[in-house]
Amino acid sequence: MSRARALSRDDTGAALVEFLGVTVLMLVPIVYAVLAVGQVQAATYAVEGASRTAARGAALAALDELDRGGSEQTAHAAAVERASDVVSLALEDFAVRGLHDLVVGCGDAGCGGPGSEVVVEVEVAVPLPGIPGPIADAISAAVPVSARGTAQVDLLTGVSGGGR
Repeated sequence: MSRARALSRDDTGAALVEFLGVTVLMLVPIVYAVLAVGQVQAATYAVEGASRTAARGAALAALDELDRGGSEQTAHAAAVERASDVVSLALEDFAVRGLHDLVVGCGDAGCGGPGSEVVVEVEVAVPLPGIPGPIADAISAAVPVSARGTAQVDLLTGVSGGGR
């Protein structure tokens, strides 16, 4: 009987099993959180840089179109196209997945005259990693990230090829 009692109290290795169990239970969520935060942070950098650069590119594209004798509509279309290209490139560079929205507009003084500015707003819905598509759609497992960039056209008029 003393031998049975000694065998039942033998807990050799129990600490190792508990340590591994707790480590796995703690480590998996921490690693997931680091991945998710990293993905959102990359999208934040991408969207911020994209909005700023897209505003500059859109302003220059509009000025170039106006210098070639285009109308305000064609200048706006050229600005939107350039901004879209810049945003797509920036998001691709940072490996940001997810759909993005782009809005190109003008400031209070318009887009082409003195004191005018071009405003670009970019928004991306960053999907959380590791969540399958149907589940992500059902529970909206995405983090919205947005930024707004402006470019003053006055500062760019001497830069474009028109020689103003």
